[in-house]
Amino acid sequence: MKSLPEQPMTTSKGYIFDFKRFATHDGQGIRTTVFLKGCPLHCVWCQNPEGLSPKPEIMYMPNNCIHCLCCVHASKHKGVTFTGHRICVDRSQPEDWHAIVDACPTTAMRFDAKQYTVDQAMKEVRKDKAFFKYGGGLTISGGEPFFQFDFLLALLQAAKREGIHTAIETTLFTSLEHIQKALPYLDQVYCDYKCWNDDQHRSYTGVSNQTILKNIRYVLNHHNHVIVRTPLIPQMTATDENIRKISEFLVSCNPEVHYEILNYNPMAQAKYAYLDMEYCFEENPKLYSADQMEHFYDIARKSGIKHLVIE
Repeated sequence: MKSLPEQPMTTSKGYIFDFKRFATHDGQGIRTTVFLKGCPLHCVWCQNPEGLSPKPEIMYMPNNCIHCLCCVHASKHKGVTFTGHRICVDRSQPEDWHAIVDACPTTAMRFDAKQYTVDQAMKEVRKDKAFFKYGGGLTISGGEPFFQFDFLLALLQAAKREGIHTAIETTLFTSLEHIQKALPYLDQVYCDYKCWNDDQHRSYTGVSNQTILKNIRYVLNHHNHVIVRTPLIPQMTATDENIRKISEFLVSCNPEVHYEILNYNPMAQAKYAYLDMEYCFEENPKLYSADQMEHFYDIARKSGIKHLVIE
């Protein structure tokens, strides 16, 4: 199993799959969150499966489809067919997917991302700049933002030149050199520590957690505004042992660490159908109750966490 990600994209342009405006859970104040494509991890529960591939992919949105069959007629190699009264997409076929997307009058057939220059991306961010003076700013998420490192760094530098508060949501599965270059341009860092057991981490995400742990330790001791997060995934990360071991490690890195335990998000499942991907649960679990969340908080506190971030 590889210990570092595939060769990240190095270009002044980057692939973005979403701009989330008026975000209130991705940092302080009202924020604009930019989601970059590509991730070296492949978490079985990924909340943004459209962000996994580094390149744009076709998405089919059945709710937008009027069954005009324009996409079928534009398909030359049976990449899009009408079978059993439904549109079927075979992304492995050598189609002119741009022509198929252009043929769709309702955007039911679309790409999941678009390429932007830094200037184009900042133009979108500036649309919300009026709200940033009340404590908001730019958050860069993904995917894994460090996977498009050159674009990430240029975007952060552009934001800081304009006095915009910056934050990142990252797995920290990247080189220490990249982290050291990015930290001076980051006001807030959100990083994940998903699973303490390395074998389980490999099984659930496809990579070892050793690089991540080294980078968490570094960031916690070289940046003043870091929040480490663990997403609660039933039967996987949401165990007493996992929360206890993670908490103990974080306290060993920095006794004043800020730690956030994120409730399970059942909304992600719907995205998988658009990409013809399988979700990790056949029956989607529910959110954890307030009492269940308090149980995990209590484990973290008893393991030495002083600063729990609870929304």
